[in-house]
Amino acid sequence: MRIVVVDGYTLNPGDLSWAALEALGDCTVHDRTPPERAVERCGGAEIVLTNKVAFGEAVLAALPDLRYVGVLATGYNIVDAAAAARRGVVVTNVPAYSTDSVAQLVFAHLLELAHHVGGHSEGVRGGKWSRCADFAYWDWPLVELAGLTMGVVGFGRIGRAVARLARAFGMEVLACDVRGDLPGAESVRLVPMDELFARGDVVSLHCPLTPRTRGLVSAERLATMKPTAFLINTARGPLVDERALADALNAGRLAGAGLDVLSSEPPAADNPLLSARNCCITPHVAWATRSARRRLMAEAVENVRAFLAGWKRNVVS
Repeated sequence: MRIVVVDGYTLNPGDLSWAALEALGDCTVHDRTPPERAVERCGGAEIVLTNKVAFGEAVLAALPDLRYVGVLATGYNIVDAAAAARRGVVVTNVPAYSTDSVAQLVFAHLLELAHHVGGHSEGVRGGKWSRCADFAYWDWPLVELAGLTMGVVGFGRIGRAVARLARAFGMEVLACDVRGDLPGAESVRLVPMDELFARGDVVSLHCPLTPRTRGLVSAERLATMKPTAFLINTARGPLVDERALADALNAGRLAGAGLDVLSSEPPAADNPLLSARNCCITPHVAWATRSARRRLMAEAVENVRAFLAGWKRNVVS
């Protein structure tokens, strides 16, 4: 059984082991694969694992031996699942491996926006505290989270984890779900989306990217938010109109934004958010703690093992 991992580096830059996968067959792991080389590298393979390399209908058609595509992520839109199903190719994903890590980064961004730890640390290193006439100084407003309102858009596993952390900080939690079928949740008030954006001191996005949610955070919706509010996005970049967000930040109509995802990754040099005021951007790392990556790898291997045994496990095609 020939197994090919087309882009394994981000999952395992060297601190984990592929041994469990290698035990299942003749395994080749590529750190990265240019899209134009996907067919060449996967030729003759029955099993392929991919994170960001796309497997559309044309690529699938060029791989007659392929029987299985394992997506090394929760989202699987990089694979044409319908085309795979027509060809009898099983497609799997790995759900729920990074819930706690993503929720943790939400609060890393929020606490940075509330306290500007990085900026104040740089000021101290630059001698500003040493030259200060007082025992303390602050270059930005310092924000206490207790008593503020957290709005959670999308109330799946990650949204619920964020809500639990928000409650631990003493925040009121409002939630809405774009599917419209959100069940009740203890200590969380369910409200329409417009109310959530208008009332939230913090709005954190945790919904999937669909035609309905693309551009969800538009100029019009940003205009309904408090000028003291923060927007956090660890979900999908295209949920946000980036130009509209940059304009709102630069005009002071929004206090700050914490983003782990952008519409294009890596971003173009002219992305307006790269120079926007009070905008904290991390390079899509919410999922990437070692613990989360270890779980992801273990689940991906178990998916392959189940496929080889004839079982259905995390099948999405």
